[in-house]
Amino acid sequence: MAGFKINRVTSDIRLCLSELLREIKDPRVSKMLSIVKLDVSGDMSYATVYVSAIEGKEKTEESVKALNKSAAGYVRRELGARLKLRKVPELRFVADNSIENSAQISKIIESFDK
Repeated sequence: MAGFKINRVTSDIRLCLSELLREIKDPRVSKMLSIVKLDVSGDMSYATVYVSAIEGKEKTEESVKALNKSAAGYVRRELGARLKLRKVPELRFVADNSIENSAQISKIIESFDK
């Protein structure tokens, strides 16, 4: 039964975080940041957010540094207010370059098709 709740809360957090990441006014945080994966702990006290930017690995790492240092508290507070959760997980952002990798793979495939 607890697994269903965690899955539901994870999907709600993911939707809300994607909206919040676009609203952050910090110039270090990319507006083209997308959430690749979200892991919430079993007791919902921690959440690891894997993010990737279309601009590349450097921009992703710069955004993650800004999110972890400056914006994590704001994002957590807004998340709690919007979702009305009793226990809002502590967020940890991790850089993931899967979007860049998939773009490179797509270019390689297109080069073989020609």
